[in-house]
Amino acid sequence: MTEVISVKFRNKGKVYFFDPNGLTVAKGANVIVETAKGLEFAECATGNHQVDDETVHPPLRPVVRIATAEDVKRAEENRRREKDAAEVCRQRIAKHGLDMKLVDVEYNFEGSKILFFFTSEGRVDFRELVKELAGIFKTRIELRQIGVRDEARMLGGLGICGRPFCCAQFLDDFQPVSIKMAKTQGLSLNPAKISGSCGRLMCCLKYEQDAYEELVQSVPKVDAFVETPAGVGTVVDVNLLKGTVRVRLEEPSDTAMKTFEAAEVTVLGGKAKRAEYLAARAEGAIETPPVRLTQTRARRPSAERVENREKAEQERTAPEADAARIQPAEAAEGEKKASAQPKNCGGRPRQAQGRKPAAPQPRPRTAEQNRQADQRRNDGPSGGDEQRRSQNNARRKRYRYSGPRRNPDGGQSGEGNKGE
Repeated sequence: MTEVISVKFRNKGKVYFFDPNGLTVAKGANVIVETAKGLEFAECATGNHQVDDETVHPPLRPVVRIATAEDVKRAEENRRREKDAAEVCRQRIAKHGLDMKLVDVEYNFEGSKILFFFTSEGRVDFRELVKELAGIFKTRIELRQIGVRDEARMLGGLGICGRPFCCAQFLDDFQPVSIKMAKTQGLSLNPAKISGSCGRLMCCLKYEQDAYEELVQSVPKVDAFVETPAGVGTVVDVNLLKGTVRVRLEEPSDTAMKTFEAAEVTVLGGKAKRAEYLAARAEGAIETPPVRLTQTRARRPSAERVENREKAEQERTAPEADAARIQPAEAAEGEKKASAQPKNCGGRPRQAQGRKPAAPQPRPRTAEQNRQADQRRNDGPSGGDEQRRSQNNARRKRYRYSGPRRNPDGGQSGEGNKGE
């Protein structure tokens, strides 16, 4: 075991181990530590504590001292100078027309180096910019390109959950996040809804994945064929956090879905098991559950509904009361007019007024008329009829036009017979 303290540098959630060097440092105290870049001003995240030797990456650098009032004043002066340096750098970036976005500026504690962090979609040639900045600040200049996730960590902000960014609070390193994690957790697969302010998938999908994978093992999957206290059915939805499942029962009269606890459900199989169950029930091997009648509570009609019902009843009985008060003479006259109108017989609709009457249908022939027609057809036509028929045949033959002939393949050929 090794005694260390955990310190955190500004605007970064990652913590680092340092050797307390015999000092007792309280949580939240400012310290001056030795790094590969020189002395740095940091904040103690966790006081003196023991950790395993495997978690310590050598060399373990020491804590120089607990920050004094002069150290704090010097750190504040560096923060003020960083704002001025950021404004100058933005002007020079616009002057050179570089495709880069300045995110943050850091002065080291000793003031011998300025570090500029920027983002860009591609590689940027900033050699001329570095020369110009070095001539202005008379110190060492370093430009470092970072990703959009590091930009969100440095700038900070609030996520869609309403809390500060996880990367700016406690996440040490960025882990790869996939859309499969959102599917396992039952979230929307729309990237716009599961992405953070940086435009990447939210980091919480990664560090919550282990808990969801454990919960998935304790509940049935969607489309599983299960047995419930109310009968067998198919799982249509699963709530991992509540530990409940929604099941569509196989009872013919119960079409509504019911929700059960995961402990009350027993998995019988998948879609194949359900198909076997339905086939066995169709053959009569499994008894069909009795039909459940849904009992509904009678609803008491409101006063307005009763009033409307009475009014409709009065309007329906009013014509009958008026007909009873008609005088006998008027009633007789009305019956006479009604008898003069055509009756609706045979199921056909009555003819509307103002329309032209339909043409009378020809009467069917009698047996005698049919016999006489057959006799005339057997005796043959008279001399005048034979002459008239020959003239008509000659006229038809002269003016006959058969039209273009069509080939078997669908095309047309020739101009047709226009007469002899």
